[in-house]
Amino acid sequence: MANRFVLLTAVLVVGWIALAPRRGEARFHLKTLEGETYDRASLKGRVVLFQFWTTWCGFCRADQAAVDEVDREYAGRGVLVVAVNVNETRQTVRQYLAASPRTCRIVLTEDTNLTQVFAPRGFPSYVVIDREGRVAGRQSGAGGAEGLRRLLAKAGAG
Repeated sequence: MANRFVLLTAVLVVGWIALAPRRGEARFHLKTLEGETYDRASLKGRVVLFQFWTTWCGFCRADQAAVDEVDREYAGRGVLVVAVNVNETRQTVRQYLAASPRTCRIVLTEDTNLTQVFAPRGFPSYVVIDREGRVAGRQSGAGGAEGLRRLLAKAGAG
């Protein structure tokens, strides 16, 4: 019985290691509200800034203009800005966006594994992925456009 447990544990560990991201590479998939689909492989060569946010978060609302400013500013530089709404309904998010439009791409929790991959603990939270698909930096809390620019610089977007 003990040998079976050891064997099963070894198989699970080897499987987990085989599936784990290598060298800080984040494996993810997402679908925007507009139906665009992306994954790590399709974004190779681009810098990606993820904002994890909610409609009820005052700090997220305060940073929204900065995120949209950075989205417009870096659009022609191979940077993709994605705002991942965490655990709210499609209807709630659409109502919010009707009153407070955004320029960046919007993704819902149900359309991605990003919240599992990066496990944000507060809002807003930011993760930047470099052109090789590796996590280049993180930021917890609102930081304004300058903070987001510094975060993007860590990924080589300048």
